[in-house]
Amino acid sequence: MASVMRPHDLLRLDVTAVPDQVPDWVERGLGALPWVVVRRASAPPGRIAVGVRGRRRAERFATVVGVDTVTEVLTPQALRHRIAPTPHLPACRALRAARRTLDGLGLPWGPTGSVAFALATGAPVVTQDSDLDLVLRADAIPDAGTLTAIHEALSRLPAPVDCQIEIPSGAVALAELLAGDDRLLLRTSSGPRLVSRPELRKARA
Repeated sequence: MASVMRPHDLLRLDVTAVPDQVPDWVERGLGALPWVVVRRASAPPGRIAVGVRGRRRAERFATVVGVDTVTEVLTPQALRHRIAPTPHLPACRALRAARRTLDGLGLPWGPTGSVAFALATGAPVVTQDSDLDLVLRADAIPDAGTLTAIHEALSRLPAPVDCQIEIPSGAVALAELLAGDDRLLLRTSSGPRLVSRPELRKARA
């Protein structure tokens, strides 16, 4: 099990550890498929902020669970070479094609969102219209040339791609990094905040 659980990691829970006071659909869903995703939010000691995914797009539930209820952790990078249950769909084909570019970077990366959930659980949650969500994890923001090369490669994939660059202080969308704005939205565990590009280089979690 991973020693540190990070946003976008998928967690399998002990099926007897469903959080208290949850909607009926959450209890039923976790009973059948006990997986949650780590949220970018703070939690008390010994607990971790997670999100529960339902059958419908509108069914999303934020809660916290005890670290001791986690029986398995799957990081995005652990999922990138798994075979999707619906490999013919555009988002799944896009993931296969993305490997040719991103595996050569030498940085941890992998799918998030519906594609990651499908790869972890086998649930057929990816649709014909699903985007491919990706996260690339680094100690610092890559240089402009690397970011441009990633963007150009991802723009040629058979599905729309939403890529986040995650550094120790939080995450920034690749599209925002390339847009040229002076201030960027940094997603942190205490909430989103606007930072300047120099601040982003120095930002701490």
